[in-house]
Amino acid sequence: MTSIDRAFIDSLPKAELHLHIEGTLEPELKLELAQRNGVDIGQSTVEQVRDTYSFTDLTSFLAVYYPAMEVLVTEQDFRDLALAYLRRAAADGVVRAEIFFDPQAHTSRGISFATVIDGLWSAVQEAPSLGIDAALIMCFLRDHSADSAEETLAASLPYRDRIVGVGLDSDERGNPPEKFAAVFAAAKDAGYRLTMHCDIDQEQSIQNIATVLHTIGVERIDHGTNILEDPALVAEAKQRGIGFTCCPVSNSFVTDQMKGAEIAALLREGLKVSIASDDPAYFGGYVSENIAVLAEAQQLTSAEVVLLARNSLESSWASDEKKAQWLRQLEEIAG
Repeated sequence: MTSIDRAFIDSLPKAELHLHIEGTLEPELKLELAQRNGVDIGQSTVEQVRDTYSFTDLTSFLAVYYPAMEVLVTEQDFRDLALAYLRRAAADGVVRAEIFFDPQAHTSRGISFATVIDGLWSAVQEAPSLGIDAALIMCFLRDHSADSAEETLAASLPYRDRIVGVGLDSDERGNPPEKFAAVFAAAKDAGYRLTMHCDIDQEQSIQNIATVLHTIGVERIDHGTNILEDPALVAEAKQRGIGFTCCPVSNSFVTDQMKGAEIAALLREGLKVSIASDDPAYFGGYVSENIAVLAEAQQLTSAEVVLLARNSLESSWASDEKKAQWLRQLEEIAG
């Protein structure tokens, strides 16, 4: 079986394009913030908090994930959360981090949009000191109403210069992409880049993928490995250079396997597949670990691991100048 040296993976400059900042809330920080803000989470030790990070599918994961956010109260909390992630990402060779955040998960419990964005933006501004160029992607919660998404888009516009794009996440069941077609069209008109989750093995997975490609007009698809069910869509995504942000470790928690064969098949078909960590505090693997696990399971070559890094940089929404710089660095390391 192929074994790729972990130090080699860490050394590759890479972009992380599928990372939920709320999903980086490690048990240690959750407990610290709960104590700082006087929030009773029902646990008093790190080990007790870690024991609550238990789930068997997407629905049970979300039932743990959203209540954990109650400890995020102040601007400082959001800054600390993002900086903790950025420090960890830097150790994995991340040079570009495009960070998802879910404002509705916070405004719905009385935290202002300004508190969330100001805290995260403070960390983004500090990211270059860690060797990372960071950006924010605002996600709409698909199990909330389209009206709520429209209100969130309106709230974001005064901060347009701080947000590079919009996405769509949370429970896909009964919440197809067309529910949000109008708000995504408005976001595009406002200058936002577009991505959407098409979670694995969902109801109407292939129809939803077709919708995000043809109706929504996304540039990237988060997860999306079910596209293999339709060769014509695979060919179209390849021709259009659609990015696929895949997360093998989290896949193995919410389904019966990591979808490694499907990810490798898309990569070998020439699609713009990149690897990311999704919600690493809950799934136990940051980006380099995700690449290492996939490489081991699918016997990826060193050249294929380099290709994953190249795809991540090319699929990012960084400037062409920065992408060219990182790609030169990648080629120097890859040899």
